[in-house]
Amino acid sequence: MTEGGRVRVGVDTGGTFTDFVYHAGGRARIFKVPSTPDDPSRAIVEGLRRAARAAGVRVQDLDVVHGTTVGTNALLERKGARTALVTTEGFEDVLVIGRQARGSLYDLTWVRPAPLVEDALRFGVRERVAADGSVVEELTDEEVASLIRKLKRARPESVAVCLLFSFARPEHERRIERALKDALEGVPLSVSHRILPEYREFERTSTVAINAYLQPLLGSYLGRLGAHVAGRRLRVMQSSGGSISARAAAREPVRTILSGPAGGVVGAAHAAGFEDVITFDMGGTSTDVALVAGGRLRLTNEASVAGLPVAVPVLDIHTVGAGGGSIARVDAGGSLRVGPESAGAVPGPACYGRSELPTVTDANLVLGRFGGADLLGGDFELDESRAVGALSKLAREMTAAGGRAVSAVEAALGVVRVVNAGMERALRAVSVERGFDPRACTLVTFGGAGGLHAVELAHALRVPRVLVPRAPGALSALGCLRADVVKSLSRTLMLEVGSDAARQAARVERAFREMEREARAALRREGFKDERQRHERTVAARYAGQSFELEIAWDGGRRLVERFHREHEASYGYAQTADSVEVVSARLRASGLVEELKDERPRRARGEKLNVRPHRTARVHFEGGAREVAVYRREELPAGARLKSPCVVTEYSSTTLVPADSHAFMDKLGNLIIEL
Repeated sequence: MTEGGRVRVGVDTGGTFTDFVYHAGGRARIFKVPSTPDDPSRAIVEGLRRAARAAGVRVQDLDVVHGTTVGTNALLERKGARTALVTTEGFEDVLVIGRQARGSLYDLTWVRPAPLVEDALRFGVRERVAADGSVVEELTDEEVASLIRKLKRARPESVAVCLLFSFARPEHERRIERALKDALEGVPLSVSHRILPEYREFERTSTVAINAYLQPLLGSYLGRLGAHVAGRRLRVMQSSGGSISARAAAREPVRTILSGPAGGVVGAAHAAGFEDVITFDMGGTSTDVALVAGGRLRLTNEASVAGLPVAVPVLDIHTVGAGGGSIARVDAGGSLRVGPESAGAVPGPACYGRSELPTVTDANLVLGRFGGADLLGGDFELDESRAVGALSKLAREMTAAGGRAVSAVEAALGVVRVVNAGMERALRAVSVERGFDPRACTLVTFGGAGGLHAVELAHALRVPRVLVPRAPGALSALGCLRADVVKSLSRTLMLEVGSDAARQAARVERAFREMEREARAALRREGFKDERQRHERTVAARYAGQSFELEIAWDGGRRLVERFHREHEASYGYAQTADSVEVVSARLRASGLVEELKDERPRRARGEKLNVRPHRTARVHFEGGAREVAVYRREELPAGARLKSPCVVTEYSSTTLVPADSHAFMDKLGNLIIEL
């Protein structure tokens, strides 16, 4: 589809494949190219050239929205920049001290992740601002000059500046920022009052340090992409479910560390058409699950990535190391394990022809669950004999460990059971553990491998319905394309709601007006007029004395206390109505509304059902034995088509397994609905 003569492209970088969606003539076209882990931009540029050729335009004429894993991988692998931290004297060790909470309560061998900033690169400056914003000790010119000399000797690649209570009075940070810009030319700066002007010194310092740690890497990466795509035409998906300009992403990369998974949640929310949805994104390396309740994306400011707290808004996504490329093995105790290690794109599963590693993909191939088809519409051939060899070797190891003869098929069934158990725990974490009954939800499955496991997982959770959207293997890329441009701003207030409610509400309103002025100007610079903007106001509230908050929509403060009590009871099972309520922060989510993607595919009238003939049959192994099942090509299934189960549905980007005790049909939007 073109917008003002421009072609829009969504890109999602995965561990095995990089997915592309482009719109032209009212239709979405999708394709995949193998990822290039050493430099993800190479695969992206290759795909953009292919999309441009197909659309008849130049690469420079594409509008690109990109979901990236560069920041996530850099954190997980500790491959970021050599970062310095500037903070108030006496607080240099806040990243080491952290909180008293243990990452794993009963694991006696648990070790806290090392801080991103080493001891020698943490610098304290003599200054002090109090919690109310008053200056206790002024920052002197001599102290700034001394800091500059220390940093020049240390020669960091990036600098994080996070002074105590700078969110209440940022003047000292601003002075340091101006001085370092002049003195350390070319060294990127991350300053806390710009990135996260909220209280909690540990989480704020951690977030700013992560931003600085990723700045040089993501800036260089986006610079390479920017050499091919015009600056204002390249946007990056944020962890919060909205996109930002590449320039803003390079400046604040901490907002992109869950970029790819966020695109999938947005895409699933658009595709589902149901109020309560659990999203299930199983790719080559990992599985990401999330809850969409009441049609709204669930955000959190309490996320943790690689064991490090991140306090900017992110979608509440739970990730496990389980994907099509997850490697199966027998551990030292003789138990079958699957993941989190992955074969990735290189060398890939055994059936890709470059390794002998038994993976989940190989197990599904041995079980016949691809329906005799290759991947990517036949463009990517699978080596079944190599998969059988890898699973046979695993079976021999299982035989040696257990003392009972195990066949390759039994080993493959075991691999599927183990990986399903891990993914089931993840699905329970975002539903049952959040107080939501999965029996009232729809499971939306996507990612290249999701359709092969979704129905079995739905059975385990007693979810009544599975929805497989069109082009499920590229839904994250489509979600990136659909995402609005979002700016998230916040202000710490610390107001106890009391008798002077009118004055307190006026202070909250003043904070929102200031943030809205800033957000409107930023979105105008992105090309969104005021009428194409939406501003959502919320406040973070708690009972006085609590450590964490609930986010409540701001309605001018008329019924804030009443609604907070109700939300607290819904979340925690009780409300302390006699206790006073405190507004900690005001938060604004400002969106630049992108043009809706129009689908010009013809739709069959509601209620019309068609019995369709399968393309062929295939022998598939289930827990109860092997069965001959129908195999359908999804592109041949019209709206209203009813499928004979058990069956396998093949398509370019994914494969779906429908067991015998399910009913499957195509709805009017082209979604495959499986009812249990």
